[in-house]
Amino acid sequence: MGVMIANRNALSLLLLLCFVLVRGQEERRNSFLDLHYYYGTIMEHNPDLLHLITENPNGVIVSWNKRTDGSQDWHHLYNFPDYGVSFTYQDLKNTYLGENFGLYAHYNFYFFKRRLMFRVGQGVAYATNPYDKETNFRNNAYGSTLLSSTYMMLNYHRDRIWKRLGLNFGVSLIHYSNANVKAPNTSTNSIVFNLGANYDLDSEPLRRERREVSNAYTEPVGYNLVLRGGVNESDIVGSGQYPFVVGSFYADKRINLKSALQAGVDVFFSEFLIEYNRYRVVSFFEEDREADADYRRIGLFLGHELFLGKTGILSQMGYYVYNPIEFENDVYLRLGLKRYFRPHIFGAVTLKSHWAKAEAVELGIGYRW
Repeated sequence: MGVMIANRNALSLLLLLCFVLVRGQEERRNSFLDLHYYYGTIMEHNPDLLHLITENPNGVIVSWNKRTDGSQDWHHLYNFPDYGVSFTYQDLKNTYLGENFGLYAHYNFYFFKRRLMFRVGQGVAYATNPYDKETNFRNNAYGSTLLSSTYMMLNYHRDRIWKRLGLNFGVSLIHYSNANVKAPNTSTNSIVFNLGANYDLDSEPLRRERREVSNAYTEPVGYNLVLRGGVNESDIVGSGQYPFVVGSFYADKRINLKSALQAGVDVFFSEFLIEYNRYRVVSFFEEDREADADYRRIGLFLGHELFLGKTGILSQMGYYVYNPIEFENDVYLRLGLKRYFRPHIFGAVTLKSHWAKAEAVELGIGYRW
């Protein structure tokens, strides 16, 4: 029974949240709730995780979803997606990993006459049992209590099968990582099967009027200045957390309503590299490193931005043209979200990595002209 029923306290909390959402949304139109139970396995993406994969994790996902009504062009271009908020609970079924609670913002995208739903959510999670050098040194997956988390869900989706109730089932991927804010950070990826129901908060279904919207659109080349920052640590446990600052300048070209292409330069001031380099100099003489090497890096990058109203989804790939301290490799990736507060001012939350190895979560503010 233990592998079939999620933690009673967590279920009670989620049911209470559902009740509060239903009560709070009685006057709000075009929205629905869904609740999923899931069961699966932790993927062995790193052999260092093998001792943490003991049983099959399970949990629940509860979400509030707001339907788009077609009042804006991007609603039509993306086949009327939903956006909303998700809360997750996961029992990782391992003494050293404990349990995780997550809060996310998400989008739902629909295909095949709205029978197939793809959801992507990004947020933060709380780990109940992170690494501790004395009491929990075996947890090399999570080095901190707060984690960055992403989940993706592919579902068969039907609403209003019986009155306001509908059905969902499918498969999900749940990722937890602190993006090297604090070591260790091996992270976990769970692949799970989910089964659930949805409940429409409106007595009548939403009626949309479809209209043809052309994706054709162009703008002159725009220019962007972005300042990003945060704290991080190298993979060496106990080496310390240090601040970093990234300055970026890039040009972008809007090629249609959905997309823009980018090209630019990053300048990185990552102080953790100073301590990392000192450690390598003392511990690995054969690497022949310079003790006073410059910790700054310069990279050139190409990128893409996908527009969803005032929200942009960033994907960039860069290459260091100046990189005195050898760390990971010379190719880096950046993925994340932008939000336009004014036509020329935006905020950004991005994850920088070297392929599958995260380096930092970057919080940024930018100006475009």
